[in-house]
Amino acid sequence: MHIQVFIKSGLIVLGLALLSSCKEDKKTIIADKVVVNFKKEGTLSLKKADSDSLIKTIDIEISDDEYATQTGLMYRTTLEANQGMLFIFPDVEMRSFYMKNTKIPLDIIYIDEDKTIVSFQKNAKPMDETSLPSEAPAKYVLEVYGGLSDVWQLAVGDKISFTQTDD
Repeated sequence: MHIQVFIKSGLIVLGLALLSSCKEDKKTIIADKVVVNFKKEGTLSLKKADSDSLIKTIDIEISDDEYATQTGLMYRTTLEANQGMLFIFPDVEMRSFYMKNTKIPLDIIYIDEDKTIVSFQKNAKPMDETSLPSEAPAKYVLEVYGGLSDVWQLAVGDKISFTQTDD
């Protein structure tokens, strides 16, 4: 008789433990559903260095303060081929980005103060915290969906121009 009570008590404790662990899993899933939508804040044009011919025009989100720079494209689940994020820094120096909490592959394009592309980090791996440095000092950094810099045949020396929309 005591054994049956002991077994029943053990099963109840086990059942409660399983239920409470399921609740924790649900909290994790809910917390992971951060949705950050693209907000068009400008337009950026990419041009060939040798001919000044237009390669591509995309909509951009602008990152020009500390919070936006630290967050970047983190938590995004989509980025269209006609969208990107332009980081504008107050100075020109060697830059380095990483992919912490970034769920989509990115091409990271480093651009100098003359708006000339100086280096690339292509197809940066999602969620990877490895440092992805520029090969030359940069004032701007453009992030686009991974692989697009090859599709658009961008090269070091190509130029950008951009306009910000008025709010």
